[in-house]
Amino acid sequence: MDNTESSKRGTRLADQVAYDPNNLLDALIEKLNLKNDAALSRALEVAPPVISKIRHRRLPVGASLLIRMHEVSDLSIKDLRVLMGDRRDKFRISDKQFKPKDAPSSADGE
Repeated sequence: MDNTESSKRGTRLADQVAYDPNNLLDALIEKLNLKNDAALSRALEVAPPVISKIRHRRLPVGASLLIRMHEVSDLSIKDLRVLMGDRRDKFRISDKQFKPKDAPSSADGE
């Protein structure tokens, strides 16, 4: 594995050593005075397997779920991100998402 590949892999959130979704989930359970993950899933209005997959790092905490966590807990998005170990200053969005799609080529041979 070369340095470029290594640096790309190291920037993925799930690969960061400090990333710990369990800390976030446990903090939410405590803040909301819930008993377990099932109660948390009900509070967040998500299926219980979603919480399990996040806890086992098979599913990242997506933006919509992070917003829902904010709504039910009154914790800021920044505080929620810190709880799960995401200490990036900014989220990088790919340039490709903002580029218009190429128009289909015309058949007149121009």
